[in-house]
Amino acid sequence: MTTTQRAPETDGRRRAAAARRRAREAEIIAATRAQFDEQGVGEMRIEDIASAVGINRAIVYRVFTGKEELFALTLVSYLDELRDALAAASEAATRPTDRLSAIVGAFVDYGVTHPAFVDCAQALMRRRGEDLLEEITESALFRLGRAISSCLAVLTTALEEMGTPDPALMANTLYASGLGALQLARVGILVSETAPGVPTVGTITPDQVRAHLVASALALAGA
Repeated sequence: MTTTQRAPETDGRRRAAAARRRAREAEIIAATRAQFDEQGVGEMRIEDIASAVGINRAIVYRVFTGKEELFALTLVSYLDELRDALAAASEAATRPTDRLSAIVGAFVDYGVTHPAFVDCAQALMRRRGEDLLEEITESALFRLGRAISSCLAVLTTALEEMGTPDPALMANTLYASGLGALQLARVGILVSETAPGVPTVGTITPDQVRAHLVASALALAGA
């Protein structure tokens, strides 16, 4: 019996096609990030992304299943940067409490600097998992999950060092609540009551939000 082997040139063509697809994907994601950073997530149109890359919008839909998948993989690029920022903050600290403070502070600093990251992350968090599975490929969902978990792993390790019960749940909770607080930092408006039923509007700064999130994380972690 003889074994049929794939022709080397066929393998070469497939590898070349896969490399071109990866390059095109990276190009479109970079253009999407630029669009997000300049105009915000809400203003994003597939036509604008395609125009920035110099391609037809139909090509975007050949590379991505749709807008949701493009959002998800663009968020991965933000999360990869965030992971590096969290890891650097963690490595610079020595005591567990200092490490947790530094990680939470780095998260806030990144979110304030990259508001589109907050919008993109919140947009996807509002979707149910089963809905996302219908709109993006399993490979894209895996990449998104891996990017989120790598960020959370830095925080989880710091919480474990402090002896926090269920550190993984605590890390996920801090991440979700942190995204909401970052939105508050962007709006800069604090609503309260001067008397029962009498609202007043004040201001809140990113530094105040940062200090509050750090203090809350330390308290929840049992520091």
